Amino acid sequence: MAPSLVLGPILRFVDESRATIWVETDQPCDVTVETAVGVHATAETWGVGGHHFALVAVRDLPADTLIDYSVRLGVRGDEPVDVWPPADVPCHLRTSGADRRPSIAFGSCRRGENHDSESLARVGADALTGLAARVRTEAVERHPDLLLFLGDQVYADDPSREVLAHLRRHRAAHSPDPDLTTEVRDEICDFEEYTWLYHESWGSPAVRGLMACVPSCMILDDHDLRDDWNSSWSWRQETSAKPWWRRRVIGAFTSYWIYQHLGNLDPDMLDREHLYSTVRFAVDDDERERILADFAVRADAEPSTARWSFVRDLGPLRLVMIDSRCSRELTPDRRGILDDAEWKWVVQAATERPARHLVFGTSLPYLMLPALHHLEQWDEAVAQGAWGRLGARVGEKARLALDLEHWGAFDASFRDMARLVADLSDGPQAPASVTWVSGDVHCSYIAEAQLTDGARHGRTGLFQLTMSPFRNPLERPVRVVNRLAVRKPLVRLMRRLARSAGVADLPVEWDTTAGPWFDNGVMTLAVDGDDVTVRVEHAFTAPDGTQRLSSTHQQRLTPQS
Repeated sequence: MAPSLVLGPILRFVDESRATIWVETDQPCDVTVETAVGVHATAETWGVGGHHFALVAVRDLPADTLIDYSVRLGVRGDEPVDVWPPADVPCHLRTSGADRRPSIAFGSCRRGENHDSESLARVGADALTGLAARVRTEAVERHPDLLLFLGDQVYADDPSREVLAHLRRHRAAHSPDPDLTTEVRDEICDFEEYTWLYHESWGSPAVRGLMACVPSCMILDDHDLRDDWNSSWSWRQETSAKPWWRRRVIGAFTSYWIYQHLGNLDPDMLDREHLYSTVRFAVDDDERERILADFAVRADAEPSTARWSFVRDLGPLRLVMIDSRCSRELTPDRRGILDDAEWKWVVQAATERPARHLVFGTSLPYLMLPALHHLEQWDEAVAQGAWGRLGARVGEKARLALDLEHWGAFDASFRDMARLVADLSDGPQAPASVTWVSGDVHCSYIAEAQLTDGARHGRTGLFQLTMSPFRNPLERPVRVVNRLAVRKPLVRLMRRLARSAGVADLPVEWDTTAGPWFDNGVMTLAVDGDDVTVRVEHAFTAPDGTQRLSSTHQQRLTPQS
């Protein structure tokens, strides 16, 4: 039987002359990407757990060119077969050019539910499907240059009804596993089960068409493994001792490395990636599974052994994508949203070359809605003993119960970032803008900030852009809390509360200038000269049943005078 695609093609990396295309196939084969400009590339699949993958690197492409491409699969001895694109579905990539004004569409938190009427009523229209509809009908020049997934691409701890039914049938057909306690009976726990989440999330025709034409990069967050993952020392100690934890870690990190992380790397980095080479050239699937299992367990226990953070350059814009989940320092007396090794990497990535626009991607917002930020500061101080031992226990419980785990809950890391931005904005090649793009909080907003040290203020514009969910709406009571969190009286009250626990004044001040919004949506950042433009779109279901985007807000953010 001729090979066929299971998932993909997914266009991952593109620059002036190179591109990478990721696929999953139903059997071992050679994957060939053919382009309309006569440049072709072939890669052999490699298998893990009965699944077959390839990441094809195409080089020597002409710059600033729209290039049609197709995918062929071949088994040695047989004629290769064309498997993509389907009839009447455009498939192309666009290489970078010197005069391009780059744009990034981004968001997070997307449930892979069906798109039937019941699901549309319960979790709403899907912003990614809406973006696919817009990209399919508008001029290519208006397409985003990058689609950035900021976390919770899959929900291992809360799968859809369809995946849950599959999970129960699958487990009923096998002998009971004593490690899978009642606590995780309805959760994803191994590699095979994780593949179902990715197939559900990225397998619809609309999303496949979008991801085949718009480059993408991705970072993990807690639901890739479990809600509140690495939120605190107590969570870590309790959860990592569970009998199912090792199996969950192996499934989560193995699938994330294959489905998400590899495509974040450029072709030269892939050539230097020792683990990638070891996996590709292992003797068989069993050996690959052992290699990746050892890697996953080590990455969980010793975060410095794996780096999920990465950099993307788009002309005058540098995206520094930060892993703010796996690489945390959770020791109560020296908490950090990043450990020392990860922070050192961030500083190097942000300073090693000038960028007119510097974008820090972090799944968790750097600048929360103001009252919530002060609440997180207070809670961390109390959890570390500012109000005595009893207060510390209460603070730790509140940290978990209220999800107080963003940058504001790691005050040392928050201040490290502020000092880095101060140094950047005070330098001779200060960027026109520094922007944090984030997701996670199931609402979206725009904030403008300034450093409180006026002597080091510079002309660099500072902005926080937060967009989530793609598709996972927030409960109404929490919406009310978020609306109140931007009100001046509550902000002042929470600031006084933080000061009462000994928290020093902040090195950054900010105001929410637009939002918060709560519907499923997507946000697009575009740069033009020194200006940053932000477009906010939200998803809706049209009368004909199709899922679309409507423009909610557009704003031009200019550097400070």
